[in-house]
Amino acid sequence: MLQTVLQYLDEKHICPHCQTELTLCHSPSIHVGDGLGWGSEYLFICLNNECSLFVKGWEHIEHQYGHVGSYRHMELPNSKESFSMMVGGYDAFTGSIVDVDDLRRQDVRYQELQKALQQLDECLAKKDIKPVLTVLLNDSARLDDRKRAVMLLVPFNDLNCVELLRNHIFKDEHLGYEVKRALDTILQKHFLKECPYCAELVKLRAVVCKHCQRELSS
Repeated sequence: MLQTVLQYLDEKHICPHCQTELTLCHSPSIHVGDGLGWGSEYLFICLNNECSLFVKGWEHIEHQYGHVGSYRHMELPNSKESFSMMVGGYDAFTGSIVDVDDLRRQDVRYQELQKALQQLDECLAKKDIKPVLTVLLNDSARLDDRKRAVMLLVPFNDLNCVELLRNHIFKDEHLGYEVKRALDTILQKHFLKECPYCAELVKLRAVVCKHCQRELSS
């Protein structure tokens, strides 16, 4: 997706009404004319409020249709096809501008996830827990892949992952339970437990937390 957007950004589209360079935006899901999509996830749109099409459109729509609105010039990416799109206000499409930096960050996370998935089956033998954590902490990963990663937590028996995973909110309740159960097992293997008051790790047989000095139940 990122490569497609970057390719679109290389295109230069100019509004014929005001000579302003068009802005790449996410397209609306519904075509106001026929109820169908636009045939593209993105549109080049003139966001210049001083554009003659936009300025004159208010009066035209009021006289023609009897309601408030105007037009913005729109062109399809990788195409010479263009439209005058009816809009309802001055802010139309200003919130739909493509955030390339955000898409780049998403793409980096996607690439990291794909790499982690490829390494998942061999990471235990290589003593590298990073692929496991990458899969577990990426909410866009498939649930089956994240469950596969959970199964590797106990064999790794790594205390360093406890705090990281405890602080992550798992949207899938069952997955969150499986992670918690695995972390509890890891703590027991190290003869440790978490203080219910300050969340610091203490010895399993401790009756007083050495961090917050609170009494612990046996």
